[in-house]
Amino acid sequence: MTRLDGRQGRGRRVVSGTALRLISATAIGALTGLAVFSLTQVTNRSLFAITGGIAGAAAVLAVQWYQRTARLTEVKVTVPQLSELTFTVNNDSRQVAWQMFVETVTRVSTQPLASDQGVVREALTSMYGLFATTRETLKASRPSAAVPGGQTVEYLAITMLNRALRPFLSQWHPRLREFEEAHPDRQESEWRENAACREALQQLQSDIHEYAIGFARLAGVREAEALIGRVPVPRNPDEEGSGSPAAGRTRGRH
Repeated sequence: MTRLDGRQGRGRRVVSGTALRLISATAIGALTGLAVFSLTQVTNRSLFAITGGIAGAAAVLAVQWYQRTARLTEVKVTVPQLSELTFTVNNDSRQVAWQMFVETVTRVSTQPLASDQGVVREALTSMYGLFATTRETLKASRPSAAVPGGQTVEYLAITMLNRALRPFLSQWHPRLREFEEAHPDRQESEWRENAACREALQQLQSDIHEYAIGFARLAGVREAEALIGRVPVPRNPDEEGSGSPAAGRTRGRH
């Protein structure tokens, strides 16, 4: 899906949600007015009984709504380059975490790119897409309420952008572009930094995998590693050129 299609889709959802809220508000207002009018026609003990019943029902509904949408849950997540942190999530932030999980596991960001397969340019383009989509998802969602002692899903996403994606892209995108512009007729395999870039890409993929697992935990996804499948593992320099399958082996469960 292109960025334009994504914006149009979000725009339609916003319009649909606004229309639904307007219709619901109108219906609730009409019913409330009718109820108030009916109550004015009742006197004595019947009035107190009806009022008490309505208040009790409203309290129960309010509690149930709070439990479904506003209740915070604490989740422990290991953040690459940092440590294990405590995150607080509710239904809204779980939805954001689910979107982030889907984005990370359906791109080159977590899928193996063997030394003799794939194109580094396509991998970098995919990483740029993940960066842009993450930023758009955060901009379109409501910020989570800050809770003392706990981090939010936005913190995990922004950390992924600034500590993993941004350093890799700022280092390798200009270098590859320089080679492409200087040698438009040469193959990418002839780029003298091709192997080093792929090694850095594998390290980045390993880090993104950890972020994906974190998003899965915040979203409540079960068997997340089974959904991700094969995880790139950075090669040991001594294994380069030996045909070792290290880059495509499956990482054990945490």
